[in-house]
Amino acid sequence: MFPDRVQKKTSDMTKRNLESLFKELEHKIISLVKNHLKRFEKLLSLDYPACSEGEMEDEEDQSVKEGALMITLHILRNMNQTDLADKLKTKLTPSCHQKFKSTLMQKFQKMNEGISSPGTSVLLKDIYTELYITEGGNGEVNNEHEVRQIETASRRPATQETPIKCNDIFKDKPIRTVLTKGVAGIGKTVSVQKFILDWAEGKTNQDVVFIFPLPFRELNLLKKEKHSLVELLNRFFTHINGLRPRDYYHCKLLFIFDGLDECQLPLDFQNNESVFDVTQTTSVDVLLTNLIKGNLLPSALLWITTRPAAANQIPPDCINQITEVRGFSDPQKEEYFRKRISDQRLAERIITHMKSSRSLYIMCHIPVFCWIAATVLEKMFGEAESGETPKTLTQMFTHFLIFQIKHSSQKYQRKSDIDHEWTRKMIPALGKMAFQQLEKGNLIFYEEDLRECGIDVREVSVYSGVCTQIFREQFGLHLGKVFSFVHLSVQEFLAALYAFLYFISNNANVLPQATGCFVFIKKSSTMFSFLKNAVDKALKSKNGHLDLFLRFLVGLSLESNQTLLQGLLTQTGNIPYSKEEIINYIKEKIRGNATPEKTISLFHCLTELNDQSLVQEVQTFLDKGGFRGLSGAELSSSQWSAVAFVMLSSEEELDEFDLRKYGRSAECLLRLLPVVKASRKVVLYNCQLTEKSCAFLSSALSSNSSSVRELDFSNNKLQDSGVKLLSAGLANPNCKLERLELSDCSITEEGCAALVSALKTNPSHLRELNLNSNKPGESGVKLLSSILNDPHCKLEKLQSEFTCSSILIFCSISSTLPLNF
Repeated sequence: MFPDRVQKKTSDMTKRNLESLFKELEHKIISLVKNHLKRFEKLLSLDYPACSEGEMEDEEDQSVKEGALMITLHILRNMNQTDLADKLKTKLTPSCHQKFKSTLMQKFQKMNEGISSPGTSVLLKDIYTELYITEGGNGEVNNEHEVRQIETASRRPATQETPIKCNDIFKDKPIRTVLTKGVAGIGKTVSVQKFILDWAEGKTNQDVVFIFPLPFRELNLLKKEKHSLVELLNRFFTHINGLRPRDYYHCKLLFIFDGLDECQLPLDFQNNESVFDVTQTTSVDVLLTNLIKGNLLPSALLWITTRPAAANQIPPDCINQITEVRGFSDPQKEEYFRKRISDQRLAERIITHMKSSRSLYIMCHIPVFCWIAATVLEKMFGEAESGETPKTLTQMFTHFLIFQIKHSSQKYQRKSDIDHEWTRKMIPALGKMAFQQLEKGNLIFYEEDLRECGIDVREVSVYSGVCTQIFREQFGLHLGKVFSFVHLSVQEFLAALYAFLYFISNNANVLPQATGCFVFIKKSSTMFSFLKNAVDKALKSKNGHLDLFLRFLVGLSLESNQTLLQGLLTQTGNIPYSKEEIINYIKEKIRGNATPEKTISLFHCLTELNDQSLVQEVQTFLDKGGFRGLSGAELSSSQWSAVAFVMLSSEEELDEFDLRKYGRSAECLLRLLPVVKASRKVVLYNCQLTEKSCAFLSSALSSNSSSVRELDFSNNKLQDSGVKLLSAGLANPNCKLERLELSDCSITEEGCAALVSALKTNPSHLRELNLNSNKPGESGVKLLSSILNDPHCKLEKLQSEFTCSSILIFCSISSTLPLNF
């Protein structure tokens, strides 16, 4: 018993000691926290300066302060005092914080539109127009030509998208990494600039302590060097030298990587070593992959911008949110011109003119094109210059080029005529570089690229409006120069101009003699054979990468455009040409088997050639009652293609497409497929369609640019073979179909199996499926019930008519019964 009493006494003493110890600990903690709370209260008073890092604190004092701060911030936010918590956190940030914000504010408050020469920048707030940005989407690559993507986006119903403001992309959501897609010149970089400026001015996102903008074109210049993350940031941002390594973990940071499509780093996510320490030295590529994967600074926010064609360089599991910059909506286009043009009467005149040409107005979704149009039309309308007002893309870009030549000539006191010897040398050289770099898919290039084309790097700044010179001194770096055209379309125009000038001067064709290969030079006896070859090559390009190039090339063949460029045309002989030859050839291709998208591109070429004859052929039907006047009309394939072109060029909403209003045939559907892709709801009910039409629809559903969310294919003899083809489109990750009607389509269990397989492959979107009046059989019922029980499948409503035995089978398998009998 004695040992038990000793053990009990020892236990009692330990308990009393612990109680005494924790009372003393409680007193000290309360006293310590009170002292820090008094400091925090002083910091939040209006007349008390921000905390200075000059206050000497040892590691222990610093860690205690951080602990007290975390507790205080947590409780304040639980008390719904978020603003007060953010203010306190800002006050306690490192002393370099305000200086850093001021530096970014000075850097980003101004912008250049195209011409980056001293004295031409304007305040961003004076010209910035809110961009249309949508939330959602996937990281799938879209390899279509970007102008084709713009044309599709311009027709996409706004009702199916979730708009989001640029400053809100990280708000109210537990997300770390945002990927923002958008075609070249659509406004991604300007959105980044506005985001940073608003933060630096204290307007939004004040919970973020530091924003580090790191453009990929900057990081490319460091690809052979090794740094720690701390060293890399200190090299870019000289005002953060006071930051200690632990500050990177305690402060809320945002890294902005702009221009993923310009990245020349390998970004090897699978094989790069893992890095967890901000002081560990490694390559820039390894630092980036570890930041994006979350190994390095997992609490930091990341924002990556890219053109659609490069979106898949980041693994999907590293992306929490995808947004898309869609450029200007129609009201935003008008707002831009009113802001850009100080004379409001002139601005209204420009808006009216742009609306009169649908092809130009569609291009105005791209902010850079708005600037090009404003530059040209303000000059022409404002100064009453002679000449035809541009109505086509070729005319607009030709006038833009002439304006830049005259601008630089006046600025550098050169002879202003376009036939000046220096101009005749420089423009073809720029065109050659544009041509070669276009073939390589490059939008940025370096000094060696210019030298290869015979361009003196020292003189290129004279043409800064055509070839924008970007000096890499933005962050205190002196790493060389990077060059780019102000927009991809300008590069394509100059590339086409080079090919045209080369033909005129040498009677030779530099166009590709094999798909995607701009290398062989071939003699061409006539202008027609030269343009015919260009049409053929463009039609062979799977993704339309030569579409805009071709539009410019045929446009330059017009005598009116050649007159404007007279000084550049050093023709060595008379080359006879009648535009009717190429017009007839293009019409022949439209009547042939060109894909629907290629056909639309060919119609744009006819527009550049001022030929509207095919459109006029269907205008009689349209005059009778708009598109409703086409119901039952017996049109040729080329006429139906003309209808598609008119519909895509019109301002009429394309929310619903009903084939019965046009022609109940597979041929009509094929020719109107571009309209189908641009519509939210597609009705093909009882249109005598068969398996062949399923292949068309499968292609449309698989398109990255498809807007289709509802499809009614009922009362058509599709059969299992057709449903299999359709299911291939449903299985594609680009397909966002939410409702599918397939009643009375002669579908058996084989067709059901194909549908179920597609839904398992791409389960995230389809909500309703109607299979009434089909014969799925008992095995089909089992398959359908299994998909309803799949937790990944979003199917909510299945309509079908089963036999009694099938119902029993279904009930025995399915835990729910979302059926209509």
